[in-house]
Order: sequence, then C-alpha cells, then structure tokens
Amino acid sequence: MLGFIQILGGLALFLYGIKMLSGGMEKLAGEQIQKWLDRVTSNRFKSAVFGSVATALIQSSGLLMVMMIGMINANLMSVEQAIAVMLGQEIGTTLTAQVVAFEIGNYRLILVILGFILIEFFEHKDWKKYGEIVFGLGIIFIGMSFMSHALDELVKLSWIKASLIEMSQHPLVAVLAGLILTAITQSSTAVTSLVVAMGISQVINLPGAVGLILGANIGSCITGLIASLGLSAAARRASIAQISINVLGVLMFIPFINPYAELVSRTSPELPRQIANAHTIFNIAVSAAFFPFVKQIAKFTNWLVPDSVKAREVKLTAFIDEMQFSVPAVALNEAARELVRLGKGTADMLEQGFRALIDRNTSQAQQVMALEDEFVDPVFKILTDFVNKLLLQEDLTPAQKKRCFQLKNLLMDIERIGDMAEDIAQYAITRVENKVNFSPAAVEDLEALCKHAQKTFVVALKAFETSDKEVAQEACNLESEFDRTYWQARHRHIERLEAGTCNPEANVIFTEVLRLLERVSDHADNLGVSVMRS
Repeated sequence: MLGFIQILGGLALFLYGIKMLSGGMEKLAGEQIQKWLDRVTSNRFKSAVFGSVATALIQSSGLLMVMMIGMINANLMSVEQAIAVMLGQEIGTTLTAQVVAFEIGNYRLILVILGFILIEFFEHKDWKKYGEIVFGLGIIFIGMSFMSHALDELVKLSWIKASLIEMSQHPLVAVLAGLILTAITQSSTAVTSLVVAMGISQVINLPGAVGLILGANIGSCITGLIASLGLSAAARRASIAQISINVLGVLMFIPFINPYAELVSRTSPELPRQIANAHTIFNIAVSAAFFPFVKQIAKFTNWLVPDSVKAREVKLTAFIDEMQFSVPAVALNEAARELVRLGKGTADMLEQGFRALIDRNTSQAQQVMALEDEFVDPVFKILTDFVNKLLLQEDLTPAQKKRCFQLKNLLMDIERIGDMAEDIAQYAITRVENKVNFSPAAVEDLEALCKHAQKTFVVALKAFETSDKEVAQEACNLESEFDRTYWQARHRHIERLEAGTCNPEANVIFTEVLRLLERVSDHADNLGVSVMRS
C-alpha cells in the first residue's frame, strides 16, 4: 500500500513540477514566442524547427497550440502551416524524458532551494520567473525519485511483477497499458517519465518500455480529441491533424517494436537513457515521415471538419478563442489584437461617415449605420464578454488583471467612437432630406477637424498596437492641437452666423458634428494616455 501511495505522490509532485516549469517559461518567453511564431509561418521547414525549439524551451505544447488556433482563426496561419509547427512540436516534447533520464542525486534539493530563494527573496518579477523554472525542475526530479523508489517495492508484489513481465514479453500489452495510463493521468509526459522511472528501477525491459511510450502517444490523442470538442473548427482541425499523425505513426512502429528496441539499445548502455532515446527517435522519425505530406493532411482535416454554414456567413471576431483561457498571456495578446482590429474598422467607419456628410451620400451613410449594428456593437459585446470571462480565471497575475481592465476601458472608448461615426452618418441623411447647404468655409473647417480627429485616433491605435510611448505622446499632442483648432473653428462659425452666411439648419448640423469630432478626439486621447501610463 505504501508503494502505491509513494508512486501517486511522486506522480503528483512530477506533474506539479511540470506545471511550475512550463508556467515560468510561459511567463518568461510566451510573448516573445508569439512574435517568433508570427515570423516563421511562411516557410514549412522554419515552422517545424520553431515548433521543436519553442516546445523544448517552454515545455508546453498546449501554449503553442493555443497560439496557432488564434492565428488560424484570424487567417494569419493556415492549417498546413500549423501542422508543420506541430511536427516540430512532437520532437520538442521529448526533452522532458531526456532530462529526467539523468540521475542528479541530491542536486535536486539544491534546485528546490535555489528556486525557493529566487521566488521568495527577489523582488524583480523576472527573477521570480526564473525561480519558478528552477523550483519546478527540482520538484520534477524529486517526483521521479519517489516513483523509482516506489517501483523498487511494488515489483516485489507478484501480480505487479507478472504484469511487467507480460508487458516485457508482449509489447502490444504494453501499448494498451500506456494508452490506459495516459487516459487516466491526462498527461503523456507523466506516463513517459514514469516509464523512465521504471528504467531507473530496472523493472521493465526496453521493448516493454517502447510499447508503453507508443501507447502514451495514442492516449494523448484521445485526451486531445476530447479537449477539442465544442471548440472552433480551427481547434478541431489542429487536434485531428495531431491525432492522425500520432496514431498512424504508432501503427507504423508496432510491428517493429522488438527490432526497434534492439537498435535503440545501442545508443546508450543505460536503460533510462535508452528509453528516453527511444521516445525521441520515434518522434523524430514520425515527424520526418509525415513532413512531405503536410498539404495532404491539411486537406484531409479541412474535408473532415468543414466550416459550418453559420461560420461561413459571418465571422465577427478574428483572433480570440475561449481555448486561449488556458494561457492567459496569449488570451490577453489576442484580445489586444482584436481590439486593434475593431479600432481600425471603427476608424474606417468614421471616415466614411464624414465623407457621406460632405458628399451628401445617403447610401454611404446607411452603410456606416449598418456597420455599427453588424460589426462594432457585436464585436464590442463579444470581446467584452471574452475579457470578463478571462478575469474569472484563477491564475491571472495582478499585471494581467490590470491589463484586462485597461482593455475594457479602451473598448468603451472605441465603441463610443463607433456611436459618433453613426451619429455623423445620421446627420448626413438629415442634411440630404432637409436640403441643408454648408458654406465653403464651413466645409473647409469640417474637413480639417475630421482629418485631425481621424489622425489622432489612428495614431493612438498605432501606439496601443506597438506599445510605443513616443507614438502615444504624439497622439496626446495631436489631441491638444485639435482642441485649439476646434475653438478656432467655432469662433469662425459664430462670425459666419453673425454675418448671415450660415443658415439655422446648417448651424445645428455643423455645431453637432463639431461636438462629435471633439468627443472622438477625447476618446482617442484616452488610448494614448493609457499607453503612456502602462
């Protein structure tokens, strides 16, 4: 009984260590990896290399999957490009097994002590992230030690010994056992590392270990498929591609487990290292085998998971997906992208609304009003709901919560600008219906102010998109200039009223549009100020 408790305790420590390690790496490198991912997708080979390196660094294939699904949804990455990244990712995931195959003795305790010191006694957030990584690595090795010692005791039980002998003599039984264990633990990494622990304790031979690893690969596919149910078509396609590659790869290897084990046994005299090498070589071989067929796999997944009629008709958001909640840093990044997309659409609406007013174009004005109802308002609601749900996630850092509230405030500013673009479009229709004429001087003032407000908004959006405080300062300066230009235009308008060159109907529309443009400039300034303070 004690042996089972030890092995479960060791497994729990191992999984917690993996969580801390990958969590620290995500915090440290998550945003940078997103930027790298944006750059490498044009080339299939670069995509595969990136997938391998990034997964080895952060030890989280889930993070990459979340990033890729967001990019597929936004049409910034094709399923074909994502599959190339996944093939590299398969290789990167084997690093954990290679690491835990080392026997580092009491150095694991030094890692825990060092990690604890970095987390508890260093104020700088980057040192705390390094602390999480080091502490997590130490906990991983402690968990491995518990599991290997527990196996030394458990193998003395006759039925455990018989089961291990059965797996060693009949690798197909080991494949089934690996599948079941992975389905139970929901972690192929944990099962693979448990197999390495078996190797450390010498309780299984290499063919049996290979069978368990192959089974773990299929088991991870089952859990991945279940996790993708109810998600977007992009998520299901990515999951099916990964499942297809893993299952077919395992089926290709099963008939050759014994000769494969014989080949791998020559790579090292130590069984734990042989097991880790078997895992790595298998994943490299499968990735290499399927690399030439990326396009065909992508076509298969697109055929198997077509877009629904509803999805083809309208796709209001481009970047966000609730799957991203599992990695808050990515969810925030994609929400910010969505906000910029909404802002750019709103800026176009503002320009169209103003042109409709000047050109007396009721058709263009109606298009602006339709965009407000069919694009700005729905996306504002969806994105606000997304950020609100993100705020409910338990693992948000204080900085991430602050970013959520910043996004909510800026969303309100952009939505208000959309409302003002709609109001200007409504005044365009009123002008046509009431046959209102503006004087050339009034038109000149309106055009100058609208261009100024539009520029302030566009520059502020750029500042937010790039997190550039110099550009944000430029937006704030533009707003100050707008205020001066606004009051000068009002003064000239009063002079025209006194001179009788402006009629009452034109006065109402002119002053209301000026007021709306001033509010547009104020809301744009809020974006710039927000960047300055962040």
